[in-house]
Order: sequence, then structure tokens, then C-alpha cells
Amino acid sequence: MPSVPTIETPRLTLRGWRDADVESWVRMNAHPRVTEFLGQSLTREAAVSRAAVIRAELEHNGYGWWVAEIKDGRRFAGAIVLRDVPFEARFTPASEIGWRLAFEHWGQGYATEAAAAALDFAFTRLGWREVVAFTAAMNLRSQRVMERLGMTRDPADDFEHPAFAPGHRLRHHLLYRAMSKRAPLR
Repeated sequence: MPSVPTIETPRLTLRGWRDADVESWVRMNAHPRVTEFLGQSLTREAAVSRAAVIRAELEHNGYGWWVAEIKDGRRFAGAIVLRDVPFEARFTPASEIGWRLAFEHWGQGYATEAAAAALDFAFTRLGWREVVAFTAAMNLRSQRVMERLGMTRDPADDFEHPAFAPGHRLRHHLLYRAMSKRAPLR
């Protein structure tokens, strides 16, 4: 079983889960602003269950949903994910990056800082050649993070997310891509 790597940034530590992180995860996933573009808030039971699954996946794979901890005071800021896209679409199979930050930590650049470090990890440590990110077309904040990361969007790649029913306001998603700067394998 791989060990959980720790990723450091100037202000954050991306690390494995501790039991104490679960309550912060539960609160974050119940906040309506945090879950606005996810379709719904998670119940306590669903959030606790999800935390157990993603913790086990991170420990098993050596990548997945890391806890993003603020170094100054060791506070839970949210979570950053590198994973295989968990649904079928015309751009899959693919690897994705994502982020979910507690509302009180929005607007401080933590998502961009953590995601940039996770992208570097994906390219240098995991050897991935491409990473995608996607969000509902209405989610301008996440789009700005993707753009600050240097990810690019081709409108022809946009898609209808299968988790949302036809006609749902969040169904239309924009797809962004980041490519490794490393030389391609021969």
C-alpha cells in the first residue's frame, strides 16, 4: 500500500486525513455556498461516509483527496483532489484535479496555491501527461482558478455532466486542460 505523500506550499500542507478532520469536512459540505455548484449539500451521514471512502482511497493509491491545512495555526482549509474522472464522457478516461475549500477560506488564493502544487505533483511524481478540471458553466470562481493555473479551455470540449438531469441548471460544464511540460514518452 502506498504511503500518503505530503505536498508543501508556502502557506499550506496537503496531507493525509486525521480523525479530527472529519468534523471540518462535514461542516464544509453542509455549507450552501460551498456546495452551490455541486447540486446539493451533504447530510452529516453522507459526509462522514464520503470522508471514510476518500481517506481509504488516498491511503491505497497515494493520491486522491488530500486535506489542505493552513500552516499558520494548522487549520483545515478544505481538500484538493487528483483522481480518475469517476464517470464516462467523451473526454474520458482522464485524470482530474479539483478543490473544495471551507467558505471562510475563500478569496485568499488557497485554491490556486494548493492546486498548482497538486498539478506539479501529478506531472512530476505521478507522471501524468494531462490533467483536466471541470465546473458548471455558472461557477465563475472555479473558472478563474483554472485560468490562474494556466489551464486552457476549448469550447468544443464542454459537456453535459451525467450527474445532472437534462435541463438542470448545473448540467452544462466547461472542461479545462493542463498539459505536462515534460517531454512525451517514446
